This record gives sequence, C-alpha cells and structure tokens, in this order.
Amino acid sequence: MPFYVYIIQSQVDQSYYKGFSENPPKRLVQHNAGECTYTSRKTPWVLVYVEEIQSKRDALIREKVLKKYAHKQIQSLILNERNIVKNFGSSAG
Repeated sequence: MPFYVYIIQSQVDQSYYKGFSENPPKRLVQHNAGECTYTSRKTPWVLVYVEEIQSKRDALIREKVLKKYAHKQIQSLILNERNIVKNFGSSAG
C-alpha cells in the first residue's frame, strides 16, 4: 500500500501545510472541516502537491524534509514532475 506526502495551500494567506496520509483527498476534507487544530484557522485549503512513497517510514522521513522547505522551494516542487496531484481529480482544487 502506498503512502503519500502532500502539501496544501491556504486560500486565506497562501501559506503551505505539509503532511503525510494514505488518502490525501480525504485528509484535505478533514483539514477543510476544521478537524485539524493547526490548519483550522486558515480554511479553505487546496491540495497542490502529492508524492507517492512506498513505505510509511520513508513517507514520514520525506514529510520531515518538506517541513524544512522554504516558500520558493515548495513552489518549485509544485511544478516538479514528481507532483502527482492531478491523479487525485477535482479534490486538488
């Protein structure tokens, strides 16, 4: 079963949140429903980046790396071929 690291962007202030999930579209719904304290004040969020990773361990490591990325690095990543957000349909905003 694959795991995913994802980046969502707040439509309020354009900030990014990075996380990991087995189901990024479902996780986006949770963020937008206010189920996550950290992101609840900046809804709505849009899914802008998804990367598939084969193990939970590697996904958690990758998430930790992404959390250190600067705004410009994230913007470059969104344009990168690794980004499979288009595979998640209209939930990607």
